[in-house]
Amino acid sequence: MLDRKIIDNIINRRKNLGVTQCHLAQLSGLSEITIKKIESGKTNPTINTLLKIAEVLGLEIDLKIKQTNI
Repeated sequence: MLDRKIIDNIINRRKNLGVTQCHLAQLSGLSEITIKKIESGKTNPTINTLLKIAEVLGLEIDLKIKQTNI
């Protein structure tokens, strides 16, 4: 599932901008149910879905390379 910190960042940014879940859905081209499921942690969105949300909210997704034991 999606990390709680990511969910909290989405919720906080959306609220700080005064955007409702319904409006975020409209602006991002996603369904309101999808937004609600993401914010409640009940779904594991694709990177494309997260990118759509991030674009509307003015957020960036940053992938980092971490150490492995391989």
